[in-house]
Amino acid sequence: MAEITPIRTAAEVALVERFASLKDRLPGSGDIARRRDEAFALVTAAGLPNRRVEEWKYTDLRNAVREAAPLAERPADAAGLVDRASAFAGVDAVRLSFANGHFVAERSDLAALPAGVTVTPLAAALAQGHPLLAEMGKVAVARGNFALALNSAFMVDGALVKVAAGTAVDKALHLRFVNGGTAPFATAPRVVILVEDGASVTILESHEGVGTAAYQANSVVELVAGKGTTVAHTRLNAEQVDAISLSTLAVTLGAEARLTSLGVVTGGGLSRHQVFLAFSGEQSSLTLGGATMLRGRQHADTTLVVDHAVPHCESRELFKTVVDGEATGVFQGKIIVRPDAQKTDGRMMSAALLLSETATMNNKPELEIFADDVQCAHGATCGALDDDLLFYLMARGLPRAAAEALLVQAFIGEALELVEDEAVRGELVARAEAWLAERA
Repeated sequence: MAEITPIRTAAEVALVERFASLKDRLPGSGDIARRRDEAFALVTAAGLPNRRVEEWKYTDLRNAVREAAPLAERPADAAGLVDRASAFAGVDAVRLSFANGHFVAERSDLAALPAGVTVTPLAAALAQGHPLLAEMGKVAVARGNFALALNSAFMVDGALVKVAAGTAVDKALHLRFVNGGTAPFATAPRVVILVEDGASVTILESHEGVGTAAYQANSVVELVAGKGTTVAHTRLNAEQVDAISLSTLAVTLGAEARLTSLGVVTGGGLSRHQVFLAFSGEQSSLTLGGATMLRGRQHADTTLVVDHAVPHCESRELFKTVVDGEATGVFQGKIIVRPDAQKTDGRMMSAALLLSETATMNNKPELEIFADDVQCAHGATCGALDDDLLFYLMARGLPRAAAEALLVQAFIGEALELVEDEAVRGELVARAEAWLAERA
């Protein structure tokens, strides 16, 4: 029987050549090198995802990535690049900074780390075989994912963060990813966060573009939350408008753990944020949200898989998307309830607001339930602004633009309310208001 050889695109060929030339120089050997090879074998076997791949059917990466940008070196002026970042500048936080995917120690608050928190640059950890690397790749439902495999193959730097058992961290930890340059480049930073039993921490994650290059970013944050932990996580995508941005949040949630996570998207030309979460202990709860505001020809994809593998856990997902111009929004959410996960309570909702005739939204909520004593539901809505409410506000003297902005604020504000920290929520509200002001 004849063997079929798939035809590779120019970008796929470039990825193969680049990995072959780089792999001996990438940090880590032994098990790390083996894992790199396995990850890249998956990448080459699958190729860039396209519409024929079900989980990527709304985001055709093969069509979008015509050329594979070279992996970024550490910028000569990494500190200056980081200094141009503005996200969460008004929030009292301990900052860990990354420039084009590389850890920038001189712009990270390493001397001010709270008691019980340790940080190791990933490049050094890979070279030394740090024991915390064993926490990587624990979420089973994320295995085989293209973006995660691509990051695993090319990861160069990032950080390992450990919060010791019983530690209540009084300041937020801010992961500040800043991308900028004048020529195209690609990044593959990786951050692993271990929150040990009984600890609590707030994590901020910002991704900003400050240069003129049309770069390709692919970041991964892995969170392992132990028994009785409390974690609040907020992520902001403020990438360059020409950037292709892939990001993955992979979470293992232990018994009696509590996680609240909100992803906010205003930037990027094409972006896809993935969340893979596995419940590994009973009596845990998850609150997951998203607030996306798009215009022009932006394309933003939010894809999540929540794996209820144990009994007595609760998950709530609420995603709001505002789409203007010729932009496209995507929501793909799946809740899996395993056969032993009795007494699961899972509810998922995606709502989209279309502000123009040419705006597009693709909603695909799913439930896979293999247990019989559960409470699960999902829903999706998509529509325009309510004409009656607009008329009501305009009849009381508001111009149409102001009336529309008020309704959009109310719509997106429900998701932003998931953030308890007033300073963080205030900045997110300000960014939403700025987006609306530019639209007006």
